[in-house]
Amino acid sequence: MKEVNLRYGMNPHQKKAKIYSRENLPLKILNGEASYINFLDALNAFQLVRELRQSIGQPAAASFKHVSPAGAAVYSPLCDSLIKSYFVEGLELSPLATAYARARGTDRMSSFGDCAAFSDKVDVTVANLLKKEVSDIIVAPGYDEDALVLLKKKKNGNYLILEIDPDYVPNSIEQRSVFGITMEQERNEAKISEEIFNNIVTKQRKIPDNSKRDLLVAMITLKYTQSNSVCFALDGQTIGIGAGQQSRIHCTRLAAGKADNWWLRQHPIAQQMVFRAGISRTEVNNAIDGWTNEDFTSAEEKQWRQYFNVVPERLTKAEKQNWITGLKEVSYTSDALLPFRDNIDRAAQSGVRYLVQTGNSLRDKQVIEAANEYGIVMANSNIRLFHH
Repeated sequence: MKEVNLRYGMNPHQKKAKIYSRENLPLKILNGEASYINFLDALNAFQLVRELRQSIGQPAAASFKHVSPAGAAVYSPLCDSLIKSYFVEGLELSPLATAYARARGTDRMSSFGDCAAFSDKVDVTVANLLKKEVSDIIVAPGYDEDALVLLKKKKNGNYLILEIDPDYVPNSIEQRSVFGITMEQERNEAKISEEIFNNIVTKQRKIPDNSKRDLLVAMITLKYTQSNSVCFALDGQTIGIGAGQQSRIHCTRLAAGKADNWWLRQHPIAQQMVFRAGISRTEVNNAIDGWTNEDFTSAEEKQWRQYFNVVPERLTKAEKQNWITGLKEVSYTSDALLPFRDNIDRAAQSGVRYLVQTGNSLRDKQVIEAANEYGIVMANSNIRLFHH
């Protein structure tokens, strides 16, 4: 098979869409129909999880939306507060399913209707987890038969299931067409390895092994995230991604806010919330995010408050800040240089202790001074990871 006709292109009114290759396509549609965006998400997401698997040696998963990850993770056991926060109480989870619970748990609101990507063969515990979530597409190198039976029942039998060759090696030259013009470049084959820690520029110099893993997770995630982008990571998973912003500080504020929200969802009040009978998981997510987020409009607040059996009191600003001080040992990476210290000032408020950025800014001295003020270990990778 060398081509697949698609339902439509980027939007439903863009017809005559297809994917094709001069060679046989390295993937198969096992169920459902695909659109242009489905394949953009699936092909980027699978590259991400494959590279995480190769780099870290653990099963990896990602939750992708609109050609950027909402979350990504490798396997690491879940603590009780994350089991509650990720809605996986009572579920049997393989290492691969645990990686997906972590990836989706980064930003559960943004993961609504995601592309779920897996580095390894999908087992029935992954299928049972996905059965409970709103997801539009899955991509993996293979599926156990009992998992495939369950997945084919999702979305009234319309769940898009893609199987991809894990050993596929694309041409080293890639092309794309924009406004009738074909552009060509070498693929981004930069290898993200522990070499990114070789050039530490701060007074603090020691990075624990777990934090090296987290920095690798964050850096590899950024390789497949729309630029500009930054990533916060902890315990083998992303906890906040800021993607596609025109300003680096806006990326950092966005990602840090998501990291704060991830941590607030583990607050004892959030863990003990009682919801009305019949409320969906999506509505529960919206209610918890409404409780943690002060930016909701009055109309939105009225909407999420109705989901509670007993509406919990919101934390005061001081209580919230006090809880966030418990978020520690966070890793933070940037897909390019940090041009100003404001990024570090904001990142430090969300527990960042380890940092990798490109370096070679005109203000490197000020950026290094800021890292030293906060006791942050910072390495300059000299690798830019823009992705468009």
